[in-house]
Order: sequence, then structure tokens, then C-alpha cells
Amino acid sequence: MNSNVKSGAIAHAEAPQGFYRVAIVGAASLKGKEVAEILDQRNFPSSEVKLLDDDQALGQLEALKDEITFIQRIRAEQFDHVDFTFFASDAESTRKNWRQVQKSGSAIVDLSYALEDEPGAALRAPWLERQLGQVFTPQLQPGPAVMAHPVATVLGLMLSRVHSAHPIQRVAATVFEPASEYGQPGMDELHQQTVNLLSFQPLPKKVYDVQVAFNMVARHGQESNTSLRGVHDRVLKHLARLAGNSLLMPSLLMLQAPIFHSHAFALNLQFENPVAPENISTALAGEHIAVIADSEEAPNNVNAAGQNDILVSVVPGASDRSSVWLWAASDNLRVAASNAVECAEEMATARPRGQIQ
Repeated sequence: MNSNVKSGAIAHAEAPQGFYRVAIVGAASLKGKEVAEILDQRNFPSSEVKLLDDDQALGQLEALKDEITFIQRIRAEQFDHVDFTFFASDAESTRKNWRQVQKSGSAIVDLSYALEDEPGAALRAPWLERQLGQVFTPQLQPGPAVMAHPVATVLGLMLSRVHSAHPIQRVAATVFEPASEYGQPGMDELHQQTVNLLSFQPLPKKVYDVQVAFNMVARHGQESNTSLRGVHDRVLKHLARLAGNSLLMPSLLMLQAPIFHSHAFALNLQFENPVAPENISTALAGEHIAVIADSEEAPNNVNAAGQNDILVSVVPGASDRSSVWLWAASDNLRVAASNAVECAEEMATARPRGQIQ
């Protein structure tokens, strides 16, 4: 076998001093691939990253740092001596495997939302927590860390930044949902619907049970196993749990858009008195938010993809000087994965390195 091809990375009983062992469950998923990329970009101190998934992805090759790694089957023994496990799989897979992972001593970072109501689980969004001045207290044996929905993270960051400088009286938000929020099956169905429409063929509707190609809808079909109402409720629940009474909850509308990647946001902010748009831009600018000037290309799904920042432009309210519009776009997968890896970095401060757990 080529020395650059490894079956799941390093297989030693003890990691090199100063490094952690990591497992990604759902490594073949869009979120799983993004987590692996962010771990590499942020130089997370790992000696081993195990890529795990269900039978359909077994043997698939994935690039990991400078090596090619096999995706392996999810088995209990795969979690022996693992320090951090990222669940980027679907909720069913997370619920099936997480207790075994916890029993093995691994810290858990859940991107599937399956564990959000489990006793001892903590809802996390490091980007928003820093903005709100919340201090994370490391624990030697933490419960599962469940990542907040990326829409809750983005809305919370933008609204808290503006509200701290210019109190908001009311906010209405329309969020345009991309197909990638439903994984590769959602992406494939949007693609196939587009192809079939152009060739006058019947539309596949297994994921959405409604036409999403060349169309926007406020709800999925009755036979769909996905729900925009469920997404709406989760976003507001996560936002309320993270921000408490420090943030005005938005009036929220979720729309399924015929786009593959990145969320787009249209927010109308109402203030008690007129506020200059440039003052809103100043309040927004900072870590993880890039304010786009009128002379630059406006935020959109394409230029937001792959970006670490939320792209925002501020538009004055033409008929009401006491309101402004925000038009924003952010890479949904990158927001989720970046917060997950940062969460693991914070948890690592209380976890001994290079020892058998």
C-alpha cells in the first residue's frame, strides 16, 4: 500500500504528547467534510482523525491534510482512546451511537441537533457567546456540546452587535434556505429537479415532496421528512436559549430557495429614532462579519460560499428613516463547522493531552 494512504489515520494505542485523537461520524456528509477541512485549517492538535460513516460510504477515499484516508465503518471499538467525536451524521445515527461514544470517554460535539434536549447537553455557539460576553467554563468530563443552528448563530451575532449600539425596537427576518442544509440528498434532488424540468421529465420529490427548482416555497410537501416549520422553531429556540433576554427575538420567515449553498438573509430593523446607515455598518463590523460597501459586489450565495465571514450590506429604509435593511449571506456549512471546531478547542483546555483516556 502507498505510504500516503492510511486506513483511518494513525492506529497507535497512545497519541504523541500534546496531541488529541479525533473521530468524525458522518465523515462523508457535507458537514463532516467541512469539519475535517476546518480542523486542518485551524491546525487542531490532532495525531489521528478517524473518518467514520455508514455502509454506503465505506472505503471511500477522502483527502485529510496531506494524506488520503479511508472512511471506515462505525463500530464501538473505533472510539477507544478517542478524545473528541464530532457527530456530523443525521440525527438517527447520532442517537444510535452517542452513548457508546460517551461511555468510551470521548468528548462529544453534535452538529445533528439529536442531543439538544438530552440532560447535561449544552447548546453552544462560540461566535455568539463571545459577542454576548459569555465565558465558557471548561469541564473535565463535559456533557455533549450541541451546536446551535447556523441561522441562530448568524442572526444572533448581527442583531446583538447592532442592538448594543442602537437599541432595536422590532426586527423582521426572511431567511432563504439552501439545499445543502439537507445534505447530499437535498443537493441531488434540487439538481435532478432542475435537469428534469428542462427536459420535461417527472420531478423527484423524495426529499422535499414539492418543486424547489426554479421555485421558492414556505413549506415542504406533506410527504417530506423535512420541515421548514421545524427549522423555524429550532432557530428561535436556539436563539432564545443562547441570548436569553439580552436580544429581541425576530419575526422570522423561512423560505426554501432554489440554491445549493449558503443562507441568505433579508432583515428589516426598526429603531425608535432615525439612525444613519453608516452607523449601523460601524456597529456590525468586527470578528466574523464583513460589511460590504456599495462599490463592491453585494453579498450573495456564490461569493459567501467558502468564506469564514458573514457578508452584510446595509440598505437605508427609503420610506422610513427609522429603519434599515440588512442583506446578508453566509456559508451555512462553514458557520456550523467553524463553531464546532472552536467549541472543541475550548473543551480541550480541560482535557489532558497524549494520555490514554
